[in-house]
Amino acid sequence: MSKIILTGDRPTGKLHLGHYVGSLKRRVELQNSGEFDEIYIMIADAQALTDNAENPEKVRQNIIEVALDYLSVGLDPEKCTLFIQSQIPELCELSFYYMDLVTVSRLQRNPTVKSEIQMRNFETSIPVGFFTYPISQAADITAFKATHVPVGEDQEPMIEQTREIVRKFNFTYSDVLIEPNIMLPDNEACKRLPGTDGKAKMSKSLGNCIYLSDSAEEVKTKVMSMYTDPDHVKVSDPGKIEGNTVFTYLDAFVKEDSFSKYLPEYENLSALKAHYQAGGLGDVKVKRFLNAVLEEELEPIRARRKEYEKNIPAVYDILKKGSEKAEKTAAKTLSEVKTAMKINYFDDVELIKEQSERFK
Repeated sequence: MSKIILTGDRPTGKLHLGHYVGSLKRRVELQNSGEFDEIYIMIADAQALTDNAENPEKVRQNIIEVALDYLSVGLDPEKCTLFIQSQIPELCELSFYYMDLVTVSRLQRNPTVKSEIQMRNFETSIPVGFFTYPISQAADITAFKATHVPVGEDQEPMIEQTREIVRKFNFTYSDVLIEPNIMLPDNEACKRLPGTDGKAKMSKSLGNCIYLSDSAEEVKTKVMSMYTDPDHVKVSDPGKIEGNTVFTYLDAFVKEDSFSKYLPEYENLSALKAHYQAGGLGDVKVKRFLNAVLEEELEPIRARRKEYEKNIPAVYDILKKGSEKAEKTAAKTLSEVKTAMKINYFDDVELIKEQSERFK
C-alpha cells in the first residue's frame, strides 16, 4: 500500500513557532526522507471560513501568508502538493455523505471541538460548519487516502473521529477508505509549545505567538518578555524549570552544538537547568541564549521568504497547479465512494440494464 501524507493549516494568520515545531519542521523532514509516495499539504480556507464567514477578506489575505511560510521553511512543490481546500469541490460532497455516519452527540463529545468552541465563545451560537469540523477533516484526509497525518497532540481526537468514520463507511458500504495514522512530534516539548505568556498553547487569537516571519528585533523583544518562574525574583533565588516557558522552548530548539556556539560555560541543557534550579543564574542570561538559538533557526527561513516575496504570481501558480493535481486525486476517491454507496446511477451499466428488463 502507498504511504501518503495529508496535513495543513487554517489561513487565519501567519504561521508561528507552535506550527513550526508541531508540524512544519516534521513535514520538511518527511518530504526529504523519500519514505512517502505522495504528500498533500492543504491551506484550509474553507474550514477557516466556518468561524470567519463575516470576514472573508481575512482568510483571502492570509492564503499567501501561509503559502510563503510553507515555502520559506523548506516545503518543496516538486516533492509535495500544496493546494487550497476550497478549490477541491469533491471535499464538500464527501463531507455531506459522511454527515450521515456521525451523530450530534458524538461531535459534542469531541474534546478538540469542545475546547475550540469554548475558546471562541461559541457556547450559545455555534456555526454548524464549525461544529462539523471533524467531519470536514475526515473528508480532507480520506479524499487523498492519507495513511499518515502529522499533527500536534491537540488534534488526536480529530484523527480518531476520522478513523471512526472510515470504519463506519467501510462496514456499511465497501472497503474504499483508508484509516489514517497520527504522527506526533518526536520531541515531547514540541507536542504543544506554550505561548510566550506561559498559557497552555501558542495561539494567534491569544496574541502570544512568535511568528516565523517576525524580524530579529521582534523575536528578541518577545523572548525577553517571556514568562518564566514568577518566584525567581533575584539571580540568587532557586528557579523552577517546570512551567517555565523559556526552558520549554530550549527543550524544543536546543541543538548539540548550541552551547559550544552561544553559551560555552555550560556543557549541555541539563547543566544549565541544574544551575538555574540551584540559584545563581538570571533569567536575562537564559533568555539571551534562547534568542541566539531561535535566531539560528529562523534566519534562513526569513531569507527564503524574502526571495519568494519577490515573485508572488509564481507562488499563486504553485498553489493553482497543486490544487489541480489534488482535485484529480479527490475526484477519483469520490467516484469510488459513490460507487460503493450505489449512487453512481449513470455509470452503473448493470442498474440501467436491470431497470430496462424490469419495465419490459
